Amino acid sequence: MTSPNPLALRPLGVMILALLREGDMHPYEMMRTLRARREDRLVKLQNGTFYHQVATLERDGFIAQQGVEREGNRPERTTYTLLPAGRAATADWVRDRIGTGNRLADLRVALAEAHNLPREEFARLMRARLEVLQAEYLEWRGGLDGAYARGVDPQYLIEGERSLALLKADIDWTEHLLAQLADRAFSWQCSPEHEAGATGATSGAAPAATDAAGGTPAPVPHPQTSSPNGAQA
Repeated sequence: MTSPNPLALRPLGVMILALLREGDMHPYEMMRTLRARREDRLVKLQNGTFYHQVATLERDGFIAQQGVEREGNRPERTTYTLLPAGRAATADWVRDRIGTGNRLADLRVALAEAHNLPREEFARLMRARLEVLQAEYLEWRGGLDGAYARGVDPQYLIEGERSLALLKADIDWTEHLLAQLADRAFSWQCSPEHEAGATGATSGAAPAATDAAGGTPAPVPHPQTSSPNGAQA
């Protein structure tokens, strides 16, 4: 049987894998956590699609059933744990999408999960991306300057000017990010355990915090649990 290609994972699948690095969860808890963090800005969270994606990740050997929970009269809920293949797949997918960055939707998810890579590796990938952006900017600038020199009416170059402005903004942001990454005061959550996991060197999911009763693993707090205006989710 052919091993699944981690680079073929859907963005939703990557976000599920990344979430399970924080601890074992059942699908309902995963969706609730992603919504609380406003991650539905990046991927659509629909019950049917979500449960299907969880089943696909289990089938492909990235996650496994860990146990079954029941609260009161509610239906049983299956808890899933991250397997070493899933841990490595997360880093591989993020690494690939930042390196290529051809699809904006994928790039946004990759940047949201960039903390799954070591700081130095992420900085290297972003420096390479910066070089691509700068070359593309010069190409666009030259093309527009040439069009103006030929007397092309500016009304026909509006989209080109917008694309150029977006490229410049992306370049400025990337340079700012690289300066932050070079500053050790800028915290980075990728632990040695995560770095080992990216090469398949670990044998299980990262340790998870547990609730006060010592039972169900509780997700590690995430910086995006509040909305952009500061209101708690």
